[in-house]
Amino acid sequence: MKILIVEDEQNFRNLIRESIEKWGLETVSIEDFTQIFSIFLKERPHLVLLDINLPLYDGFYWCWKIREVSQVPIIFISSRNTPMDSIMAMNMGGDDFIQKPFHLDVLMAKINALLRRTYSYVEIQPDVLEHDGVVLNLKDGDMYIGEESSKLTKTEFIILRLLLQQKGTIVARTKIMRELWKDESFIDDNTLTVNITRLRKKLADIGKKDFIQTKKGQGYLIP
Repeated sequence: MKILIVEDEQNFRNLIRESIEKWGLETVSIEDFTQIFSIFLKERPHLVLLDINLPLYDGFYWCWKIREVSQVPIIFISSRNTPMDSIMAMNMGGDDFIQKPFHLDVLMAKINALLRRTYSYVEIQPDVLEHDGVVLNLKDGDMYIGEESSKLTKTEFIILRLLLQQKGTIVARTKIMRELWKDESFIDDNTLTVNITRLRKKLADIGKKDFIQTKKGQGYLIP
């Protein structure tokens, strides 16, 4: 399992990383604090350790951003010790709060307990699909590129989900229509063309022109 460490004190970050890796867990440490959300989307961690006092935006903001696309467990770690900080952490979507300084064994006990509760009895499923900067939120069907977002119709969502799931492979038009029919979206060949055009426009509007390629006589491809 993978733990994302969002802590700006380098020495303390290294101590946490070493302690976690001793338990056989994988870690990803944030060093560029302008890229927290994009790194989260790319790495898809199973748990996030999140400091409150951070450069640019605080941990409450990043927790809110993560909660827009994922229910991944989040443990706040902070030297701030007022009751309001703990309340804010929980209200913003945090699962636990631990105050600095703390013993690393206590942190590991919390991490292991939260991982067990979250993943022991459910299959781990991604909350998003991501490719070349395009992120599809599988929970609410929205599409993101960086800070830009676009609402998709149900049909557009199903099309983009299928193409992302099979990126690098040509997907036949008939296969896309069968996938839509499974969801009781009974569209014909012409309607599929219209939906592909609309989806391409939405991608272009947020900076991804030509994200979906047409393979004449075969189907569509996200390379």
